[in-house]
Amino acid sequence: MPPRRKLNEFERGRAVAWFQDGVPKREVARRLHVSISVIVRLIQRFTATGRVQERRRPGRPKKTTPREDRLIERLALQTRTASSSIIRRQLRVATNTNISQQTIRNRLHGFNFRSRRPAVRPRLTPAQIGQHAAPSADVT
Repeated sequence: MPPRRKLNEFERGRAVAWFQDGVPKREVARRLHVSISVIVRLIQRFTATGRVQERRRPGRPKKTTPREDRLIERLALQTRTASSSIIRRQLRVATNTNISQQTIRNRLHGFNFRSRRPAVRPRLTPAQIGQHAAPSADVT
């Protein structure tokens, strides 16, 4: 069975309309590529409340808007080495939003961005630098 997929509001309304037109639940589920249990719960909710919107879920509301989240992502991609405090300052200048550095780090973690350090490589000797900088003479 495919993993559970959330239906958007249009698809939920379409599913209810099909069901009211006499289309079986199994066929509605097949048309929308979801399991039948999704449709059964949707129909139960619609008959109980008369609405197809999802109920509010518990939890603290997010401090940032989706637009601010996209801006945080873009700022992090533009300057890969920027710290959360730098991104925070840039966000405050751009949107006048004051959020904590931890919130920035949480959003970056949510975008699957990980902190990285530059690779440490051995220093080149002056002779090696001279070898690298000298033009090569192609003799043909």
